[in-house]
Amino acid sequence: MAEPIEGQVIPAGNVEQPPTGAIAVAYALFALSALFALFNLAMLFLAPLIGVLGIVGVIVAYVVADKARGTWLESHVRWLTRTFWWSLIWSVIGGLFFVTLGLILIGIPIAIGIWLVATIWVAYRVVRGFLRFSDKQPAPT
Repeated sequence: MAEPIEGQVIPAGNVEQPPTGAIAVAYALFALSALFALFNLAMLFLAPLIGVLGIVGVIVAYVVADKARGTWLESHVRWLTRTFWWSLIWSVIGGLFFVTLGLILIGIPIAIGIWLVATIWVAYRVVRGFLRFSDKQPAPT
């Protein structure tokens, strides 16, 4: 075995680094998805994470979940996946209002309101979670 060069750091064993980069990517995808839904009213029916960016973001979170287990990043994976699934639930509820009560026109503003509030809620969770992530703290509970 060769001797280490001065100043060289030799990793101890097979220690994997926590997936901070991947979780940052998931936060960025969620943020972009929420922003697109918020600023493009035509996309509100995708509100807020049902578009391609949100789906890719939750896939990234699930892919790195095992690597994050047991670290402070595990709470961020849970935070992001819960944000996605609750967003999906509220999007479906908005869609049900749109379809069932849309014929009498009351369902359309209710659905748009639900989607708008859900989008703002997602944006809040992404910002709050990312601020904790950037400070290397666990996500809020």
